[in-house]
Amino acid sequence: MLFETFSLRATNLNNRAVMSPLTRSRAVEHNTPNSLMATYYSQRASAGLIITEGTSPSPNGLGYARIPGLFNDAHVQGWKLVTDAVHGKGGKIVVQLMHTGRVSHQANLPVGAEVLGPSSDRCPGEMWTDSHGSQPHTPPREMTDGDIAAAIHEFATAARLAIAAGFDGIELHAANGYLLEQFLNANVNRRTDGYGGTPEGRNRLVLEVARAAAKEIGAERVGIRLSPHGVFNATGSFAEVDEQYVALVRELSALGLMYIHVLDHSAIGAPPVPAKLKADLRAAFDGPFVLAGGFDKDSAEQALIEGHSDLIAMGRAFLANPDLVERMRQNAPLNAPDPSTFYTPGPQGYTDYSALAG
Repeated sequence: MLFETFSLRATNLNNRAVMSPLTRSRAVEHNTPNSLMATYYSQRASAGLIITEGTSPSPNGLGYARIPGLFNDAHVQGWKLVTDAVHGKGGKIVVQLMHTGRVSHQANLPVGAEVLGPSSDRCPGEMWTDSHGSQPHTPPREMTDGDIAAAIHEFATAARLAIAAGFDGIELHAANGYLLEQFLNANVNRRTDGYGGTPEGRNRLVLEVARAAAKEIGAERVGIRLSPHGVFNATGSFAEVDEQYVALVRELSALGLMYIHVLDHSAIGAPPVPAKLKADLRAAFDGPFVLAGGFDKDSAEQALIEGHSDLIAMGRAFLANPDLVERMRQNAPLNAPDPSTFYTPGPQGYTDYSALAG
């Protein structure tokens, strides 16, 4: 089944293997995509669907060094290099919109931008900056109602710019402890207003962003990534997390979104997403369902055959194997990824992984 075609709402895919979003930190000039990035993504265009690295819809969301943005014309033109290259090879590609929120350092932001979050709690740990090395995260300013309204508008604008840049859709990043999950997660969201305090309040921002993006470009071009029970960036489980996420996905289903993408980090040591919750989320969403987290060819096939998912996303395997789909078809050996080059500028460990001969 992995190599069968699939209709992702209005987008026809050549197979069911999805390239997961992978931060690569190669947008070295003003967070603008470039020709090197176009080469990288076009090398991997045989994936059924490419989901780009996290891309900020706002100057305030550029928390990591050298991650791309999508909030001005230069970004649109840069991303158009990428989409043209991928489409030229018959691929499909969506952009993941990722506002880092409190997972940030001021030194990584452009002049005039600031670190924001649902609450004023500093994210534990450190953030790499090119100017000062590794530094503790900058304490965020708690977002006002005006800040929240502005962020919703930024996501909607970025969705419109994504279509102008030639993308087949967008993915809202509501996982891994970034801004949207910061609002979802009771361990991070300390608010007592309408955007916190209850499961409905914590779900509110994600739903308003999803509705705004769907209104801008059509729900059939808006996907979303979730990671319940994840612990990345000091999130973690909380009381009634399963019930909250099922309620969230029911409301997202009513919008007719492009897909739901559920990430399970247990392959790298995090607590697993309970199998029952995965099944309940799949049942709650009337549409395409994507699973990610530690899959190889055999486990991907098994998940598809057993009906656990419609598509399977893979990360590091695509990073190190531009022709991963063909390698899986042939049961060929895979290149091993080089972690030392995951986030470094330049082509090494980025566009120089070998493909199969012939």
